[in-house]
Formats: sequence, structure tokens, C-alpha cells
Amino acid sequence: MKLNALMDNLGARKDVKRLGRGIGSGYGKTAGRGNKGQKARSGSRKQATFQGGQMPILRRFPKFGFNNPFHREYVTINLGDIEKFIASGKIDAKKEINMDSLLTAKIINRKLDGLKILAKGEIKTAVNIVANKWSKAAEAAVVKAGGKIQAK
Repeated sequence: MKLNALMDNLGARKDVKRLGRGIGSGYGKTAGRGNKGQKARSGSRKQATFQGGQMPILRRFPKFGFNNPFHREYVTINLGDIEKFIASGKIDAKKEINMDSLLTAKIINRKLDGLKILAKGEIKTAVNIVANKWSKAAEAAVVKAGGKIQAK
């Protein structure tokens, strides 16, 4: 075997269709494009999204709103739930209640941008809560029970 004798298998390479090379080639004159019309011209083609001249679906439907890149999503928990978990023994009332303690107790399943305390339900136990946000009613209820809320 010699390197100069190496060649592709038959049919491995297809001959190039030579357009516009005379009538005898089979692709002369109109070069396989038919007669006249938009598709026969050079450079002009319909877009893939063209829908026969009607208003395209991409332009028919408006775009709504926008996504705020500074948006923060908070894990919310109610005071009634905290009281329920203290009663069941999942949370220790003597320790600080924060996002990490709620995560280890499997009360919340993931950390988001922060923790927010809401006042739904009632709390009777004095607790120390560390959160990013809280409602005024939640703060009043915790202070009334003898606890405190502080910012993270």
C-alpha cells in the first residue's frame, strides 16, 4: 500500500452541483430555480417566521412586565407555626431561632434571600428570633410574649 494510492470509497464524496454552466449540464439558464418569482432572485428569501402576509404570531402577542434583577425572595413563617414547632419539640425555644435553625429542624426546605416573620397565629413562648424582615404585628406579639426580634 502506498500513500499516494489511498482514496475514498465510492460514493463517500458527492459531486458538487454546478449551477448555471450551460444547457447541457441540466442546471443551465435558470440554474434549477424555476422561472421568476421571489425564490428565483438572488439575495431575497422569506423569513422562517413569515406567515403569508398576516400579522406574525410573534408580533400579535404583547410582552408583559419585566424581571427585576434586584428582587429578593423571602422565606416566610408565621408565629403560630413557630409556637406549634416549639410545642412539638422541633425547635428549642431557649436557642436563637434563625434561618439555619429552621433549616436543620427541616421546617423550611431551602434558604432564600432572607427570613420574614408574619403574625398569623399566636405565640405564648418567649423566643429570640433573628430575621431579615417582620411585620409590626409579629414584633408586638413576640414582645408581648416576653421575647424579642432582631435584625440579621
